[in-house]
This record gives sequence, C-alpha cells and structure tokens, in this order.
Amino acid sequence: MKIQFLRLIWALSGSLVAISVALWITKAASPLLLASLGGTTLFLFALSTAPAAQPRAVFGAHLISSLIGVIAFQIFGDAYWVNVLAVVVTIGVLLLTRCVHPPAGANPLIMIQAHATFVHLGLTVLIGVTILFIVAVVWSRLGTGGKKYPVSWTQPSPPSLNWGVWAD
Repeated sequence: MKIQFLRLIWALSGSLVAISVALWITKAASPLLLASLGGTTLFLFALSTAPAAQPRAVFGAHLISSLIGVIAFQIFGDAYWVNVLAVVVTIGVLLLTRCVHPPAGANPLIMIQAHATFVHLGLTVLIGVTILFIVAVVWSRLGTGGKKYPVSWTQPSPPSLNWGVWAD
C-alpha cells in the first residue's frame, strides 16, 4: 500500500512539472490549444507502458490530428460539419497509421475552434508534446522501482490491425 502511494505521489509530481513547463514554455494564446496535452500527461505518467503512451503514438497522433484540424479549418472554416469530418478523418488516419493516442483525438476540434494555423503545429503542439516527453523520460529515470519510459520507441498503437473487432 505504501509503495502505491509513493508511486502515486511520484506520478502526480511528474505530471505537475511536465504540464506546468509545457504551458509556460509554449505561452499558448489560450491553454485550450494544449488541452489534449492534459490527457497525454496522464498517459505518460500513469499509463507509461501502454502502446498509446509510446513515442510513435504520442508524437504521431498529436501531429497528424492537429494537422488534419488545421487543414480542415484552412479549407472549410469552422462549420459544424467540418468539426465532425475532421474527427472522423483523424480516427481513420490514426487507425491506419497505427498511431492511436486517445487524447490527440481532441486536436482537430481544438485546432478548428482556435482557428489555428500551420505555425501552431510547431510552436504549440510539437513543443508541448516534446516537453511532456522529455520530462517523462527524465522523471522515469529519477524514480525507482518502475519501468523506464519509453518502453518502445516504435511500438504501434493499437498493437494489431484488428482494432478491437469482435472475434468470430
């Protein structure tokens, strides 16, 4: 019981450092631009061995989904149907590329509502994700008793192309 409590405190402390630094460094015009990074912080510090927490999924999903949101807004604006289409396209692309990271599913909506430009991909998304990633890597090596993050640099998420399909 004591070990779980200590791991909880360690995970919460790492989360505090990571999201604080990400918000401070990026100086996003609105923290909403980094809202999905809250979920990423949860994955990196509490679910760090999950396929969805590995670098391929974290970086791939955030960049792909944000790019889809920016392109959708730049071409079609911010109409209701654009939001719906961008999320559906994002889900399809993330599944096909096996770069599923659930928090990044919010990025198309965030980018469209923020009227984001391509500059936001680097200045907000990439920098924010990189900061969380670096803190997670360092934090996992400072602690004791847990696995080092990342478990695998290239592990696909989901691990197979079955995507949870019902077995026959």
